[in-house]
Amino acid sequence: MQSHFAGRRVLVTGHTGFKGSWLSLWLNELRARVFGYALDPATSPNMFDLAKLGELVDDSRGDVRDLSKLEARVSEAEPDFVFHLAAQPIVRASYDDPVGTMSTNVMGTVNVLEAVRRAKRACTVVIVTTDKCYEDTNGYAARETDPLGGSDPYSASKACAEIVTSSYVRSFFGPSSNVRVATARAGNVIGGGDFAPDRLLPDLVRSVQRKEPLRLRHPESVRPWQHVLEPLSGYLWLAARLAGPDGRSFAEGWNFGPSSDSFRTVLEIAKRASETLSDLPIEIGGADPDRHEMPSLTLSTDKARRRLRWAPVWEIDRAVDETMDWYRAVFAGKDARTESSRQIASFNEDAGKRRMPWTVAETA
Repeated sequence: MQSHFAGRRVLVTGHTGFKGSWLSLWLNELRARVFGYALDPATSPNMFDLAKLGELVDDSRGDVRDLSKLEARVSEAEPDFVFHLAAQPIVRASYDDPVGTMSTNVMGTVNVLEAVRRAKRACTVVIVTTDKCYEDTNGYAARETDPLGGSDPYSASKACAEIVTSSYVRSFFGPSSNVRVATARAGNVIGGGDFAPDRLLPDLVRSVQRKEPLRLRHPESVRPWQHVLEPLSGYLWLAARLAGPDGRSFAEGWNFGPSSDSFRTVLEIAKRASETLSDLPIEIGGADPDRHEMPSLTLSTDKARRRLRWAPVWEIDRAVDETMDWYRAVFAGKDARTESSRQIASFNEDAGKRRMPWTVAETA
């Protein structure tokens, strides 16, 4: 993918977050010029600071709900690519602050698209939403054509972001526009550098540090677990194809998830991670019956496999092991950026062995 991004100007909203930090590092290694726009990191510690990404990224702090400031940042960055990751990303937090979640995730997306529209320059945009943007699919793998919805404020806000994006594409970014926009929907992402609350592996790491049992709310819930580098490879390759000569045919929604044999329960993932990092006691309980969470959520990636020729690289046990290896190495004093770059290189090497299209000279 270096041929697509080397020397290009790329704006990442949410670059101080977990996924945004990993994406910014990968883009830097692809020799892109990375511009960031985000709030301060939401946790301490955090991936952005541990990996010293402020040394690599043109770092600007601001709220995506502030259209004038965001518009000025887009004007300053003059991006060839925009990856919109800035969001309130936690389901349970959306119950505590539904208004903030909706304003950030819905109006933040509106503002990104409006700032790009007002910039009046050629640009390729990937809007990142979530697998939770779908209505409850009753256990079968959600496809891009399934109804959008959401029982909780977070899921509903991301479904709204999808609708907003579709509206902008049809209203402003049609065949005569020099802007191309697609959405990307990924599953439950794991990886080193995530310290957010109410996420399974960060909670496990904190429990190990505190020498306390890990308490699981919904141990039997099934999720499409994947290492953070998996969806990021999808976002990058989708952007590359969007920017290509036939790019307008890719301007729609895309799922990026694991293979079906990586669908595991919360308890299975917790046990694997605990065995890798520490022999941690696991307790069951603490679910809130008033806060709905889907018992089973899986994604179909048939479309991405068929049309983008994208597929996951690491099976779930490898993803969990790499995640725990990152925490163990960094907590032992190793450099977070070096460890993260090592994992990117390892992921790319394994992808190359599988002849993923984004690792070889493009023929499509």
